[in-house]
Amino acid sequence: MVSTAPKSTEKLVDTEGTVRLTVAQATIRFLANQYVERDGTRTKFFAGCFGIFGHGNVAGLGQALLQDEIDAAGASKEPGLKYVLGRNEQAMVHSAAAYARQKDRLQAWAVTASVGPGSTNMLTGAALATINRLPVLLLPADTFATRVSSPVLQELELPSSGDVTVNDAFKPLSRYFDRVWRPEQLPAALLGAMRVLTDPVETGAATVSIPQDVQAEAHDWPESLFAERIWHVARPLPERSVIARAAEIIASARKPLIVAGGGVHYSGAEEALAALCEQTGIPVAESQAGKGSLRFDHPQSVGAIGSTGTTAANALASEADVVIGIGTRYSDFTSASRTAFNNPEVRFVNINVASLDAVKQGGVSVIADAREAIEALSTALDGYRVGDEYRSKVTELAAEWEDTVSAVYAAEDGTPLNQNQVIGLVNTLSEPRDVVVCAAGSMPGDLHKMWRTRDRKGYHVEYGYSCMGYEIAGGIGVKMADPDRDVFIMVGDGSYLMMATELVTAVQEGIKVIPVLVQNHGFASIGGLSESLGSQRFGTSYRYRSPDGRLDGDTLPVDLAANAASLGADVIAVTTAAEFTDAVKVAKAAERTTVIHVETDPLIYAPDSQSWWDVPVSEVSTLESTQTAYDRYADWKKVQRPLINPSDRSKEIPQ
Repeated sequence: MVSTAPKSTEKLVDTEGTVRLTVAQATIRFLANQYVERDGTRTKFFAGCFGIFGHGNVAGLGQALLQDEIDAAGASKEPGLKYVLGRNEQAMVHSAAAYARQKDRLQAWAVTASVGPGSTNMLTGAALATINRLPVLLLPADTFATRVSSPVLQELELPSSGDVTVNDAFKPLSRYFDRVWRPEQLPAALLGAMRVLTDPVETGAATVSIPQDVQAEAHDWPESLFAERIWHVARPLPERSVIARAAEIIASARKPLIVAGGGVHYSGAEEALAALCEQTGIPVAESQAGKGSLRFDHPQSVGAIGSTGTTAANALASEADVVIGIGTRYSDFTSASRTAFNNPEVRFVNINVASLDAVKQGGVSVIADAREAIEALSTALDGYRVGDEYRSKVTELAAEWEDTVSAVYAAEDGTPLNQNQVIGLVNTLSEPRDVVVCAAGSMPGDLHKMWRTRDRKGYHVEYGYSCMGYEIAGGIGVKMADPDRDVFIMVGDGSYLMMATELVTAVQEGIKVIPVLVQNHGFASIGGLSESLGSQRFGTSYRYRSPDGRLDGDTLPVDLAANAASLGADVIAVTTAAEFTDAVKVAKAAERTTVIHVETDPLIYAPDSQSWWDVPVSEVSTLESTQTAYDRYADWKKVQRPLINPSDRSKEIPQ
């Protein structure tokens, strides 16, 4: 038999040049050459890499980032990937997520941390990025692939599994996870991460875990791995038949309502949305992520919807016969825990790039890019207009709410400020293009219902995860993404104390932000929630223990203004509206981060949304306050809307 096998594969395979780099060096070079393209515009995808080094990444990714900044002779050069040192691993991920949101998910950051606690500190940030559908690349260090020195410092040892490390905790929190045990696995892992990061449907945290010995291992890489690669960010088109069905339903509506979510912003659909609602007269309510889809003073804008909504939007929602959700995932705050849409005949049209969200609430699912779907609907709805009576009602309800906001914004001269007035002053004194940033506590809800948004990127509240501590880190990310805007960070004392250290990063990088630090000596939001649930604000105030051992003694003597100053920021402490006004002028004129510190009364609330949020109350209790709260809870549960409406559902809404 004559063998037909080739004598040498070299004659059958075209070889290309190779370059010898460590796995870490190859990772940095690869990331520096990734681009995205949408609508013909090309953008470098990775703006840089945040990192805190320890054993596990200092000799790998740390060395690679250093080598990226200097040439062989030791002179500084323009890095392919800018490096920024953070102070807290979780905060670095928050900054990266905020940056990606401000850039409409068309740019991102990588984040690296050391083995063990350094990497697992990023878990909260991973959850936040994935829940909010924001692209962030996480590069946690891992223990030895060879296990030659095991157990190493900070290694998790399980008697039942030798290949599990603490980084496996990233798996349920990431949209993509891979571990690079061998250098040959790196290209597939990085390409897999890029696929997810640039996909509008799949995006979130992408985690590539690289053991510390593998990071430092050298390998011969094909030069093509480091060629510029362009990832197309798609705009999925709607099916004609589905648009026709959606238009048929909308055209039959007498009281339609649009719910605008974050997808409006990410697809750049604001102008298309404005044109549609001006053409049809359909009013627009906004989720937290969708706020700013229309200017607050647009004739069809009725503001925030749901548990933290305006009375205008919630009144219209309760009667709407067709609800058109655009780019919203219908969180419990948006739907008021399924009590917002109370018309027994209500129908839904849901426009979303993700089928997961498009099927929520039932109804017709239009799986498409928001801008493309809105433009298609505008054509299909040519000739449709809401009635004059409904249009007049929309105008009247919106005007009533604006009067309510103006009243609570008003501050008397010389008197201490409350939180409503602080928000009003920042809103009034800031420029239209300035950005307000918030995430947790009572202020996100107050901002949602009262902030008058004047620019599509002027409102940045993280409310998918509502993560305490996000504010300062997130504000830094927003400012890095949009350096020409002033960034006002609204943060309560509870959130501030969780992650104030990123003020040092702002000072280090020359990033000017304006934190407005509201001191109310505890958790205002959870204090109010606790009271409404009959739990009497238990455990929500920062106080000494009283003689009987309870945490209800005198207020703690915490000086947060001094703390902010100790971290390198300029600080202005104010009490009155006049002092606050002067402080904002100074802060806007300054070139450095300036904190405005103000004490407020946590018992003065924002106007009521006349809405509900489902937080269970103890069914049995010896406390009268809890018993009363449970009765109120049971009344609301009677009108909570299931996925499919029973025909005999009660229409009464408890007051």
